[in-house]
Amino acid sequence: MTARKLAYCAWLLATLALTVSAHGYVLRAIPADRSVLERPPTRLQYWFSEDLEPRFSEIKLRDQSGRIIASGGVDDLNPALLALPVPPNLPDGAYIVELRPAFASDGHVIAESRVFFVGDEVGGVSGRAADDRAIPLEALWRAALNLANFLFFGASSLYVTVLLPAWGSGQHAGGELPARVMRRLRNCMIAGLALALAASVVALAQQSMVFFNTGVDQVITQNLWQVVLIGSRFGDVWTFRLVLLIFSAVLLGVAEYYRPLTPQLAAGIWRGLPWLGALFIGLTMVTSHAAGSTLMPWLAIGVDWLHALAAAFWLGGIFVLALLLPIALSPYSQEERQRARRAVLRRFSLLVTPLVALIIVSGLYTALNFLLTPADIGTGYGRTLGLKLLLALPVLIVGGCQHIALRPQLAARMQSALRGTPAFMQKSAGRCLAGAGALRLEALLMLILLVAVAWLSATPISEPQSLELKPAAPQATETVGALTLSAAIIPGGPGVNSYDVVLGRAGRAATDLEIHMQWIQPDRGIRSEWLSLDQIEDGLYVAAGDELDMPGRWWSVLDIIAPDGEPARVAFAWEISAAASIQQLRQPSLLNLLALLLVAIVLLVIVYPGARRALARLRVSAVTALLALGAAGASLGILFVGAGLIAEQQRQYELTLNPPPSVVNTVLPDAESLRRGEALYLEHCLVWQEQSGDFRALRNRLDSVRDDYLYAALVDGWRGLPACAGALNERERWDVVNYFRTFEARGGTG
Repeated sequence: MTARKLAYCAWLLATLALTVSAHGYVLRAIPADRSVLERPPTRLQYWFSEDLEPRFSEIKLRDQSGRIIASGGVDDLNPALLALPVPPNLPDGAYIVELRPAFASDGHVIAESRVFFVGDEVGGVSGRAADDRAIPLEALWRAALNLANFLFFGASSLYVTVLLPAWGSGQHAGGELPARVMRRLRNCMIAGLALALAASVVALAQQSMVFFNTGVDQVITQNLWQVVLIGSRFGDVWTFRLVLLIFSAVLLGVAEYYRPLTPQLAAGIWRGLPWLGALFIGLTMVTSHAAGSTLMPWLAIGVDWLHALAAAFWLGGIFVLALLLPIALSPYSQEERQRARRAVLRRFSLLVTPLVALIIVSGLYTALNFLLTPADIGTGYGRTLGLKLLLALPVLIVGGCQHIALRPQLAARMQSALRGTPAFMQKSAGRCLAGAGALRLEALLMLILLVAVAWLSATPISEPQSLELKPAAPQATETVGALTLSAAIIPGGPGVNSYDVVLGRAGRAATDLEIHMQWIQPDRGIRSEWLSLDQIEDGLYVAAGDELDMPGRWWSVLDIIAPDGEPARVAFAWEISAAASIQQLRQPSLLNLLALLLVAIVLLVIVYPGARRALARLRVSAVTALLALGAAGASLGILFVGAGLIAEQQRQYELTLNPPPSVVNTVLPDAESLRRGEALYLEHCLVWQEQSGDFRALRNRLDSVRDDYLYAALVDGWRGLPACAGALNERERWDVVNYFRTFEARGGTG
């Protein structure tokens, strides 16, 4: 491994703070920003890296005076595409394209504008870059919501994992802790629920203001917030969160009401509340950028959830302990306070230590999902992670001192190691190890970190620099008569490629042609819909799409139609690499797998002690353990077999819908094949030329049948149509099939 990669890994290991949601970005634009076109485009198309909210995303075209010429929105077939048909006969001049995509993953709306010119470039006209500043109101409710989640989860999980084992006693009914402790815990959780409710209300108002680009007064008076609730992913998650808030409040009320009557019921409810807290945190993962990961999204969401849960236990636990310990220890003597305080903090520290490791390795895995190359460290996303590291460093230092201070032997060794260092270092270490105010300081630092992370989460992040490292564009050139055609496949990123075709005639750009393109993968019998290419410059025709869904052998067929209606056919054979094909999901790299292995190891270290103690309490014998392991192994085997069967059934279902061709077309449908096929058709398929009803029925089905179907019709006949006469070999039959395809209505050659 090179030094650069080692430095890259070291940087990623440092990204242990809470993850920040990234935003989508433009993968491909037609026309490109500030392009100078010889003629106006027929459509504006902007592909984004994430799906958009159709109700709240828009695109507008203005002339250089600012007048709106046309408006568009999200494409009906592609939720990541903003498209707009351009009115015909636009005069020369400058044109401004206003983009306002609303990303479904996190609800963020990014407004920017781009410029293109028809004719000559016009000075003094420029677009507006997307505003990369955070919205203060959004940062506020995100910080409040995170704090609310951490308070609820921190208080409930602290009760189960720390306070009960350290202070629990059967003398205290309805919670097994003193009443003053239970009241403070309950108040912390009520505060968390109230804060979450307030943050949710502000979030709905702010999101409605952003979606509709208006003020809060109009959001309220025109009930625009209702549209957001029923018409966006943000609204779906908001509604579910509100239901959970109400349910949690009811459970707390039931526990409080029945505490004196049925203490066991109250204690049981309290033990179940951490699961609700985990669900609150999980809701934020559903709309995080992890859901849009191109590397196993379900796993990215799970790892991100673990990351947030570990951080919530640490941060939320510190907040709750800072609020709880003063009132909990107030009745005791100084010595009793120290003993009770140490019992709680030692156990909390013991639990937090592996969780910090989990935060680091899960943060590493998440970062590797989006920082694909060392070059991405220099982007806004990489700098954001660096800033969060700087903010998290003081928290780690104070927490580390607290951990050492609770262990006298470690503290003694540290003080011994500091001898001979400057006096201020020894004095600072002494104060730190004394633990004076360390808990409150750690809580304050974490609060600052939480606010900073919320601010950064509300800040748009620039696209990765690795996107600029495009794979080489496959290219091919062909000459047909006086026409010279050059075709290229331009990889545009996940979900889209663009197809550029340059046409020349007698050394000059050909500007009066109509071009239709179809993609074919003969090995699967796949044929795409016909694409109409737009001319965006003299001689340059462009289309884009997701037809190339896998690497392998592909054909592209281009039908070129002159103004007089005379068609010409050009076909290319391509060997599409994995880099040039459309990949919705990418394969994990070695670094991804190593990071995932680290996450699994840390999880095993966290879970193992509890599992071992549970087995010890059950007094499991060797035979029982062997049976349990066998049953677990059998269950896992059944799950894997079941998953395999489901996958196989899905594969069989797909094969049923689109089985492999019984015979594969091996002849490229170029102009020569069409010429040969026409001659063979006229000579051997005389009956087919009588235009019978069966012939018309077969011709009308050309857009839905495969080549092997037509091949069988030539060999065996179809309905009332007899087989073509004569001893045709396989290549000749494929020539006839290729020619017969020209009767298809959309090919432009029939």
